Amino acid sequence: MNAPISRPHDEAVVELLKADPSFADEYLAAALDEAGEPGGHAALLAALRHIAEAQGMSAVAERAGIPRESLYRALSPRGNPTAKTLWAVFHGMGLHLTLARSGGG
Repeated sequence: MNAPISRPHDEAVVELLKADPSFADEYLAAALDEAGEPGGHAALLAALRHIAEAQGMSAVAERAGIPRESLYRALSPRGNPTAKTLWAVFHGMGLHLTLARSGGG
């Protein structure tokens, strides 16, 4: 029996996003829901990076109007993008954010 082929988690997520672009909506929504939790900031940046990689970093950067290197830096595990950069990235990914009140108040 052959052992299963292993691949990095990030690579597998990007492949899923390429195969099913609508998965990006659910994936990003889950990351946004958990952004305030411990580790949530890094998870949100990872989700945005995965979506950008699935769509093509150069294409997203061009549509966002920011240099590709800046996009990589902003979405790196240690990234701390400004609100302006985040909105540009969302636009570059073809995403539109909406807000809803939580059930708590």
